[in-house]
Amino acid sequence: MATATVTSRSAVSEAHPSNRNAINSVFINHYRCPESFALFELMAPLFENEGYFRFGSEAICYGRRSSVFPPKDMSRRLYDAMGDVACDGPTIQLPFNPSDIVTNLRYERYTRSHDGRRTRGGMPLLLRAYYLARPLLTDSMRRRLQRIGLRDWKEIPFPQWPLDSTVERIFEKLLALLLKASRLPRIPFIWFWPEGSSSCAIMTHDVETLSGRDFCSQVMDLDSAYSIRSSFQVIPEQRYPVPSAFLDEIRSRGFEINVHDLNHDGYLFSNREQFLCRAEQINRYGREYAAIGLRSAILYRNPDWYGALDFEYDTSVPNVGHLEGQRGGCCSIMPFFIGNVLELPVTTTQDYSLFYILKDYSIDLWKRQTGRIMAKHGLATFIVHPDYILESRGRDTYKSLLAHLSDLRSEKKIWIALPREVNQWWRARSQMKLVRRGNDWIIEGPESHKARVAYAVLEGDRVSYVQA
Repeated sequence: MATATVTSRSAVSEAHPSNRNAINSVFINHYRCPESFALFELMAPLFENEGYFRFGSEAICYGRRSSVFPPKDMSRRLYDAMGDVACDGPTIQLPFNPSDIVTNLRYERYTRSHDGRRTRGGMPLLLRAYYLARPLLTDSMRRRLQRIGLRDWKEIPFPQWPLDSTVERIFEKLLALLLKASRLPRIPFIWFWPEGSSSCAIMTHDVETLSGRDFCSQVMDLDSAYSIRSSFQVIPEQRYPVPSAFLDEIRSRGFEINVHDLNHDGYLFSNREQFLCRAEQINRYGREYAAIGLRSAILYRNPDWYGALDFEYDTSVPNVGHLEGQRGGCCSIMPFFIGNVLELPVTTTQDYSLFYILKDYSIDLWKRQTGRIMAKHGLATFIVHPDYILESRGRDTYKSLLAHLSDLRSEKKIWIALPREVNQWWRARSQMKLVRRGNDWIIEGPESHKARVAYAVLEGDRVSYVQA
């Protein structure tokens, strides 16, 4: 068994088919592989206590286990649950529920054990005071305060900076276990992106000020020069007028409109009652703008409240939140569903953080992050504000990024898409199935003509992917 000692051990309980489906569901939904290949079950009941542990040397998990109480923080050496994995023929017996573990990471539930900066459903007094004073602060004062508030970002051990793909590493380790136990040479699944694209990238522009709004036409010119279409996240109230002509130009030029919070004051998720009231207004603007996507201000979020949002997708959850007002991160570089809402995580550093917190006007960090995302065939989501590329220095950096993405499209077959196109594809893929026809695997479902069959194979103890 890959990096684990395989011992025969009888299943203790919770092997009922309905429980097995719950254990395997997230794995199956990620790969869209036939259910017959996902043979995971719990080896024993789980303790109620949640905490951190490892699954192999590279994957940190948070949740419940069937042996040993996991610690609530990461100051202690973490137990490696890989050593407890056992098999009963082709069935893999796990000391944790992988669906729960992955959901805890995607929903950032691990932050409940240590997040003193911002709680889910409340705002600390210091942060509340900052937003009350923010209109009176100059740009330089605001940026200085933000750098002070984020000064400990290098000390955060988890998620891993500058990119964390723990969720994908967990899935790969589970695949390796299945391949070892079943002795199959390969396991089929539906490839992640249409037409066999190696990975995906989306460009998004948050429009925060009147000056930024007025610069959007030139941003579209820049994007069009590299044959890249992007989305513009528009603030409906207070920041600037939103005339129909502005929205019509975005649509007519083949770009996309999304709603960016309500008024960008940082209070959307401050309490449940206020959120529900604002969600109604945001939903109304979504219908008015014909927008199916949403991004909250400052990437504040609470996935457990997303059921009140009438949008098909959201782009508010960072992969790593070290440089965000709300720390955390979903630890994933792939889209995933939060109820009926598809999350397109923000997997690269925002331009604001790059320019003003890190004081870096090169694209080196973006290239590092994109390279790691492509190595895992994931989604590279960029946020570049029209407001922060008004000056030539920021604009030149952005042009370099566009040129780099254009090269990746030509050389590495990366799919550069609108967020709505990724949403459409991922929803269609979630309904596809692999069906055996003779010696071949056939994909059935909506948009299946764009889909490709792929296989997971073992190279040593690591999984790699090959397309058919």
